[in-house]
Amino acid sequence: MSRFDPRRKVNRALLAGVSEYDHTAPDDAQGVNGQLPAVRHNRRALEDALRRGGVFGAGEVRTLASPAPDDFTVELRRACREAEGLLLLYFAGHAVTSTSGSELHLQMRTARVLTGDGLPGSVSFSEVLGELVESRAEQVVVILDCCYAGNAAGIWHRFDDPRRKKHKILLLMSVQPNRCILGGDADAATPFTRELARVLDEGGEVWLSGLYAAVKDRMAAAKYKAEDDDPQRPQALAPPWDPEADVLLAAGPVDPHGGDTEEPPGRFSWLRRPLARVRESIGLFGRTVVALVLAFVGIGAAGYGVLTLTGGSGPCEPPLELRVLTDPDLEPAMRAAKDAYLASDANTTEDGCPRSGITVYSAGAAHVVTALGEHSDPWQQPREDVNPQRDIGPQPDVWIPATRADVDRAGDAQVERVFARLEPDRGPFAYSPVVLAVPEGLDAGLPPTGQSLPELVEDLKDADGRAQVRRPDPEFSDAALLATVGLYGDGADVRGAEELISRAGRPEPSAVRLLCTLPADDAADDRSAVLVPEFLLRSGVGCHSVTRAERTAVYPDDVPGLEPTFVRVRWEGGDRDVQARDDRVDRFRDWLTGEGGREVLGRQGFRSATGERGLLAGKAADHGLTGAVPPAHPADAARLDRTLERYGNAHGPGRVLFLLDSSGSMAGLWDGPSGGPGILKQTLTGLGRGDEYGVWAVHGVGGPTHTGLLDFGRHSRAEAEKALRTGETGARVRDAEADPRAALLDALAFMRERGAGDERPQLIVYLTDGEDDDRLAGDRLREVEDRAREAGVPVAMVTLKSGGCDRGRPGTRVAEAAQGRCLDAGDDLVPALRDEVARIGTGEE
Repeated sequence: MSRFDPRRKVNRALLAGVSEYDHTAPDDAQGVNGQLPAVRHNRRALEDALRRGGVFGAGEVRTLASPAPDDFTVELRRACREAEGLLLLYFAGHAVTSTSGSELHLQMRTARVLTGDGLPGSVSFSEVLGELVESRAEQVVVILDCCYAGNAAGIWHRFDDPRRKKHKILLLMSVQPNRCILGGDADAATPFTRELARVLDEGGEVWLSGLYAAVKDRMAAAKYKAEDDDPQRPQALAPPWDPEADVLLAAGPVDPHGGDTEEPPGRFSWLRRPLARVRESIGLFGRTVVALVLAFVGIGAAGYGVLTLTGGSGPCEPPLELRVLTDPDLEPAMRAAKDAYLASDANTTEDGCPRSGITVYSAGAAHVVTALGEHSDPWQQPREDVNPQRDIGPQPDVWIPATRADVDRAGDAQVERVFARLEPDRGPFAYSPVVLAVPEGLDAGLPPTGQSLPELVEDLKDADGRAQVRRPDPEFSDAALLATVGLYGDGADVRGAEELISRAGRPEPSAVRLLCTLPADDAADDRSAVLVPEFLLRSGVGCHSVTRAERTAVYPDDVPGLEPTFVRVRWEGGDRDVQARDDRVDRFRDWLTGEGGREVLGRQGFRSATGERGLLAGKAADHGLTGAVPPAHPADAARLDRTLERYGNAHGPGRVLFLLDSSGSMAGLWDGPSGGPGILKQTLTGLGRGDEYGVWAVHGVGGPTHTGLLDFGRHSRAEAEKALRTGETGARVRDAEADPRAALLDALAFMRERGAGDERPQLIVYLTDGEDDDRLAGDRLREVEDRAREAGVPVAMVTLKSGGCDRGRPGTRVAEAAQGRCLDAGDDLVPALRDEVARIGTGEE
């Protein structure tokens, strides 16, 4: 393993902290040993430290508050599926070992302990390892703060792993093997996590090896104790680390709000009243504590040791957990709102206890609409082929889409077997226009309002030839889909509209992610205007410590804005606690749509949902924004569906027709990877099994001007390479001249006919040595240019000699007329042509 820096990669942190349990002793003989209020502080402290640490970006840290086993497993699988760089898994809660000590069971909210080895509501650490080894992540770090955490190392060593994939997993454990730890009190995080968060928060680069050493030293200095008065010593899988075998976990603070770290009003207010009662009960003589004796069940001591304060009415009841599903671009703002609400008086009972917990998560907007509209049945009872629990997450109590039109789209799709009833509010609770954010380095001089998006993009590119326009994935982000509505307008030329968007590989899934990844390339950042929600230019994004290009917002008048709407989701059969759940949902809605929510959303950069759409807080000019913004027409459900369909067609399986000059003059440019057939072979990586393509050998004049080398259709790569193999049975040079005019006219007619019924991307590639360009001159050339403009099919003209793309040359003129590209030997020809083909195709499978 080499020293691993995960910055600028797709990372995930999943923090599972079980503070509340459904079954606790002594009230339930099969219950775990008490609630763990300290774990609430664990979740918050570690989440805050990781978010400020500069390694995990916006939306990359997820917290699970007292999950049930299924919820934990769903989120773990999701994190394993999404992480490409670093995956960090943290668990705090009760844990037990098997009778033999060979297995560690992590106890979730519904955990019980039965006679023998019965442990319903638990997840074994072996199961967790099984998920982690199959993850896409390059490196995995597991942090356990629970009894018997040190036993995880032995399980790792015994784990059957013939492919040696487990070696990417490193463990950090709160206590040595076969030891149980105390659960702390309600005032602070547990000792191990407290010190962990403090070290991560110190600033600078924090590597796993250094984190382990620092936490170990701090805990030794503080003389923390486990049960039976044993010292509590954190463990790691295989210390000491080789200096070149380490993982970066933090790299300095990230503060998108300019250093304002003041605690919001009401934060931790729910602790004031119980602490006051404690002070009254103990008077001036100090704190009285009662250590509860742990009940041992045959399989081992259950969970944390419990330490509680006397006085008052005892510990709080477990709060009811709400699940809030939202759009990827809204997730950071909704998390900020959640954090403020949980600490507010609105979520605090008269006894000082929290009324509810809230889990905020996001998924692709189009996938959520489909799941709520067509797949609410398998969301409750997953199938192997359709499983929203796996692909999206748990069934939500609240859905906050970026536009009310999504509710209409989902509702229109609910025809039969509907298990989720949607109850949206009458209107949105905030507003944010979708803007074209232009770097200040591009001297475009665009007016802030009053133009359509296509007009703005054309003017931008006319003003500065370096300018590029980037957009997130419309199939994932509603902001990107709304921008695409304006981009397409009422026109029929979707392919032409998509040509306005710069695309190198798969688009980023969200505006948050796009703004995080662009600064990795300063040159691209400085020349890229981005289509994003306006509020992100105000609030910033919590990705790694980078300096983004300053941007000014321009407001297209044909792009609907984001109008987040509160939607109550009711599930069939989900009425066991309906009254309590309705009460908690209503309280959260009232707070979010009221003064408390507006204050948080104002800091995040949102505008009023009604009237003049003014900013809820701050001055527009301070952030490159415009004060008064007339809203565009609201999004329409049918138009969104149609736009998404057209986008899918434009970026779905493509069609490519290769024309390979096979005339006699090509003989010296035929064999090897730099010959004509070899070059075409190298472009096949941009095509997948769903794409349609074929190869014509161009030769002959006065009669047939081409013959088929590869029939037009879907092919495996092996089939295509066989057809391009040089020799008598494959691609060969003919003793003839070529007629490029006739071949191009036939190709344009052929592809125009193929694309008449859809908007799938198409391309013609003509590869030649240019020796027969005399047949592509005068009226003949003008005829091809006119036909190319009419057909609407891009043509890539590729000449294997230098000068073929000079101004006025036939290749240059045909490519310009067809809105394609001209390439010659003076270019980096093979990669450039491969990129052109990859823009049309779906890539290798």
